[in-house]
Amino acid sequence: MADTIAKKNPISDFMAKRKAEKPPKEPKMSRKEKRERFKKRMECLTPAEQRYLRRKQFTDAVWPVFRALIVFGLCFIILYPLLYMISAAFRPRADMNDPTIMWIPKHITMSNIKDAIVAMDFWKTLGTTLVLNIGCSLVQVVTTAVTGYGFARYNFKGKNILFFVVIMMILVPPQIILIPQYMFFRYFDPFGILGLMGKEAISFIDTGVTMYLPALTANGLRAGLFIYLFRQSFRGLPKELEDAAALDGCSPLTTFVRVMVPNAGATFLTVFLFSIVWYWNDYYVSTSFFIDNQTIALKLKNLDANLTRLIFDGGNVQVNIRELIVWMEAGCLISILPILVLYICLQKNFTEGIARSGLTGM
Repeated sequence: MADTIAKKNPISDFMAKRKAEKPPKEPKMSRKEKRERFKKRMECLTPAEQRYLRRKQFTDAVWPVFRALIVFGLCFIILYPLLYMISAAFRPRADMNDPTIMWIPKHITMSNIKDAIVAMDFWKTLGTTLVLNIGCSLVQVVTTAVTGYGFARYNFKGKNILFFVVIMMILVPPQIILIPQYMFFRYFDPFGILGLMGKEAISFIDTGVTMYLPALTANGLRAGLFIYLFRQSFRGLPKELEDAAALDGCSPLTTFVRVMVPNAGATFLTVFLFSIVWYWNDYYVSTSFFIDNQTIALKLKNLDANLTRLIFDGGNVQVNIRELIVWMEAGCLISILPILVLYICLQKNFTEGIARSGLTGM
């Protein structure tokens, strides 16, 4: 009996080894045959169905062409400056006067990159930028996340008014509040306490406080947008997560740190990357509050003057504007290179964060 049960069924073995049959391929039809087939199909339809089918056929034929034109236009607008920057950064300045050279230089040189690094004092400037950039970005991510979580999960008096203020932070340009903000940091005296004590106000101009303090109070660069992103992200998470954490005895802070933050990790990464990019490219705020601030954006803004002073012997070496482009493009290339590397490494997570942060209606 056991031998009979252990014996394999030959039919099942045959079916297991048998490969799935592929469906037969339809014979290719010529255009004339396709037209004839379409006409026969149209004769069996009502007039309304015929109009719908003609519209669908026209849309299916036109949309790929329209889509290709859109993609080509976007690629031209975005990639053309980038490709030209790379091409100009590695060509000698003499090639800029050669009309036969369009994209590929006849001679590739690294001297432009080296000169731009010297003129920008790149490595020291990079360290200063990272201290302000990474530090402010981390602080701002934490404060805007807490603020966005409060707007998403708690009801309190004045909530709508405060959220209106957040929306105004997105809409109002920073130039509007620049003068009051400058006076606040130049004569820092919270609630007039120092004045009552007979002491002078503290000046935070040309210090990192002017960057860190707004980030610490969720008022840094584009903080309103980040609060909105976190609010949308936390609103999309189920309420049952907080209820389960409360049943387990978690406090509101523990629930936020151990339950909500891990589920909104993609949004945290997206906000962090956005913050880094905006702090990296900022020179308006830097020039307003810093007298001698060495950041990438400011060095790039003053690259022309630094090249004239350091590379061209204070203007004694004559270089026309067209030849100067190779050094300017080299400076732009080394300035955006860290951001490009960061984006390439985190591209997948960045795209996922955009999709889940509320910008797509999720």
